[in-house]
Amino acid sequence: MAKSQKRRDVPEGASVVATNRRARRNYDILETLEVGLVLQGSEVKSLREGNVQIAESWARIDRGELWLHNLHISPYSHSAASFRSEPDRVRKLLAHRREIQRLASRVDQERLALVPLALYFNEGKAKLALALARGRTRSDRRRDIQQRAADAEAARSMAAARRRRTPPPP
Repeated sequence: MAKSQKRRDVPEGASVVATNRRARRNYDILETLEVGLVLQGSEVKSLREGNVQIAESWARIDRGELWLHNLHISPYSHSAASFRSEPDRVRKLLAHRREIQRLASRVDQERLALVPLALYFNEGKAKLALALARGRTRSDRRRDIQQRAADAEAARSMAAARRRRTPPPP
């Protein structure tokens, strides 16, 4: 696994295919949900090769169904041309009806977005970690950077004070 693919969005024992690093920077994650994907033919083999781009994808609820837009799965290299599916087609996501209705009401009332965080295989099935998120503004991101810098500075000064206080070993 590459360093950039963090395990926080994936359950234990799952193999990560792709992560959306931009999602945590551009959105405040309120809630996550694991959903399944409806895939065609050789798309699963292409996913296992890692030929997927998740960064620009997003989900939408339409007529009580959950759909994933802009997920690019490159065609499998060894499949025949007649069996290849369109790389950027809209894919259906699988979730319980109650969960979809709950997400739809929150998205409509609170003006939230459905953002994919990670794509992975869990027990042989392709799964997607989907987040209910609120968009961040540029000032929110700057405030987060300033807060991290202040926390790091405080930790450094605390460590330096601890080093000064402890007597050297005999």
